[in-house]
Amino acid sequence: MRRTYPEGHGPVRYGPALPDDGLPVLPELSAALAAAAGRAEERPVGGGPALLDAACGYWMRRGLPTPPERVAAAPGAPFLLLALTAALGGDVLVPRPCAAWWAPYARLLGRPAFHVATPAECGGVPDPYALLETVRRVRAEGGDPRLLVLSVADDPTATVAPPEVMHETVEAAAGEGLHLVSDETWRDTVHAPHETVLLSPAEMLPERVTVVTDLAGALLPTGWPAAIVRFPAGTTGDALHARVLDVLTALDARIAEPVTAAAAYALDEPEPVTARLTASVRLHARVARAAHAAVVAAAAFARPPQAGRHLYVDLGPLRPALAAHGVGDAQELEDFLTARLAMPAPGGHRFGDDLGALRVRLSTSALLGGTDEERTECLLSPAPLELPHVQRALISLRSVFDDLRDDAQ
Repeated sequence: MRRTYPEGHGPVRYGPALPDDGLPVLPELSAALAAAAGRAEERPVGGGPALLDAACGYWMRRGLPTPPERVAAAPGAPFLLLALTAALGGDVLVPRPCAAWWAPYARLLGRPAFHVATPAECGGVPDPYALLETVRRVRAEGGDPRLLVLSVADDPTATVAPPEVMHETVEAAAGEGLHLVSDETWRDTVHAPHETVLLSPAEMLPERVTVVTDLAGALLPTGWPAAIVRFPAGTTGDALHARVLDVLTALDARIAEPVTAAAAYALDEPEPVTARLTASVRLHARVARAAHAAVVAAAAFARPPQAGRHLYVDLGPLRPALAAHGVGDAQELEDFLTARLAMPAPGGHRFGDDLGALRVRLSTSALLGGTDEERTECLLSPAPLELPHVQRALISLRSVFDDLRDDAQ
């Protein structure tokens, strides 16, 4: 039976936003934006020199030397993925599950998007053997797979791909002649950076990997859209850069001048930006660990969150209890938990998972309080989990999951 969606909740018009940090805007970022608010000139498509230079410095500090002619910017990563998909042509491969905004751009261009199973260790990258099998099957059926989109630090699973898994996947993709787009939006939100090895595919296969970073992941508020892209070296990268700029020009995809100024300031990573990011990551890591403990104690399954501001929960073990509430698929689970938790709980089907699987993504920002004052208090507190409003939010989360566990038993 074909699934019917409530108004505004269809697979195209409803897409979960990036999990935001829930915190007041950094004053220095607001000042940078405000200082540029009076400028009326229009920046070129692809970004002006100051922004591109800042992006080059950002990648240089991450071990990816990049000249300005291999960088472009757009008002959000979706513009860049749309342009890259159009420029590269062919069919698209993505992990299952994957970020909610990846597959729609292939469908918008009339390109098939094939989901590939992920390994047991992590999300974000396809299992190498499943990737090879999918590529060969698609080609046998007359398809033309050319592009693989993956992420090192993943939305929705909040996991980081181990280097050995990334190596195997990249080698499999290279052997099949695929171009890789590495979404590195969440790389700067790794919860334990000194204990987690994060390897970009661009370090392994520099001539076939394009890196995309949406600044809403770590550096800018989600309402200030800006993203950067790093093209590979060589003639392939040069041609791809030119074609992407053609597509962005056709879309008139320019970053607003005030946001451009704020983005350049953030990419330079001055002390206020790095201090806020460090504090924000530490806060969300603590809350994510507490939320993870709550759902696992209720017999649900979730990989320990390693990055980002979210966790991905599988309520399959609680299916009998959920069935008693009329919940039999991810859409019904989304509606049920959104109402019970009073916070967004997008179902796994939004991320390419099976509709029948009882999975949701939960955001930690919803647990930080309802006002700027409460959320600032969380940021500044040495023990945010002991704050009354955070305790109430976590108790509410535990109560909902514990009730389901008790019903199942």
